[in-house]
Amino acid sequence: MKAAVCYEYGKPLVVEDVTLDPPKTGEVKVRLAATAVCHSDIHVIRGELGFPIPLVAGHESSGYVEELGEGVTTVKKGDNVVISLLASCGRCVSCVSGNPHNCEFKWPLSTESRLHNSKGQPLVHMTRTATFAEYAIVDQSQLVSIPKDIPMDRAALLACGVITGFGAVVNRAQVRPMQSVVVVGCGGVGLNAIQGAVICGANPIIAMDVLDSKLEAAKKFGATHGVRADAKDPLQAIKDITGGRGADYIFVTVGNISAMQQAYPMTATRGMVVTVGLPPRGGMISLPGFMFGERMVTSSYMGTTKLSTDIPKLIDLYRSERLKLDELITAHYPLEKINEAIEAVERGEALRNVIMF
Repeated sequence: MKAAVCYEYGKPLVVEDVTLDPPKTGEVKVRLAATAVCHSDIHVIRGELGFPIPLVAGHESSGYVEELGEGVTTVKKGDNVVISLLASCGRCVSCVSGNPHNCEFKWPLSTESRLHNSKGQPLVHMTRTATFAEYAIVDQSQLVSIPKDIPMDRAALLACGVITGFGAVVNRAQVRPMQSVVVVGCGGVGLNAIQGAVICGANPIIAMDVLDSKLEAAKKFGATHGVRADAKDPLQAIKDITGGRGADYIFVTVGNISAMQQAYPMTATRGMVVTVGLPPRGGMISLPGFMFGERMVTSSYMGTTKLSTDIPKLIDLYRSERLKLDELITAHYPLEKINEAIEAVERGEALRNVIMF
């Protein structure tokens, strides 16, 4: 099969023939239909998150179940599925406490490889998915069967960008009606955070970005106001919109330390900053030694998502036209042009570029 391999950080991916081992116990072989280019993939192939190389990135995907390993019970051959990096054992403390997105099991695919290049060299499965390829091996818990009438490019977005942004607002912060929300960064994850704020009934919903084009997109997804993050005094702009108080919730969807640092003073009394984006490895945020007004800082990992129940709910919202997916896709590319798709995302020209197989 073909895969896009990262052999050197910061260099173009190499699309080449690789081999894929059969699925082991509990694993599933999936034929890829679509994989979106997420900024996390870009951080990995630029060497910013510490993944070893050579590797195959890709994690925001959909496909068709091709082959079942021993003991697989949750999907069947031919199923249309969303493929997520989230795996859950169902037995660890996090899983039995109702937080399967924080599963603590040591998954074989985190240390073993089912992928090999033409020289027999093992290739790292980024986040146990490695879906910049025609086929992937994943644990059965990483899959959610979906109706066959859902377009597969739209379905791929549910694997990461949608659940990460939407879930940070709905699941992690549990924003209530009429509370004020600021979303810092209006890429794919940020726009889905805005969609989550709309569903929760938040008001106002303030988008922040350094690009006017992203602020315009944010308003189409439900933002009531737009503020340039690089304006002369964005803090004052937020306070003006929120009646001088600051925001009840601020979601930082970019992996940028300065943006995270900028967010804290924008909170209202008892306000919360939720970091969503992945900063460079080792990045540190400085905060006051005492948080006056009982302000809170927390993080959200993959939207605090329960795959088996949240994905079907999001599909229902899409079908009822309350969740925008079509509008998130900027362009489609074949695997052979994956480097062009990545470069367009890096230039800020795309919300989500999707690789089609």
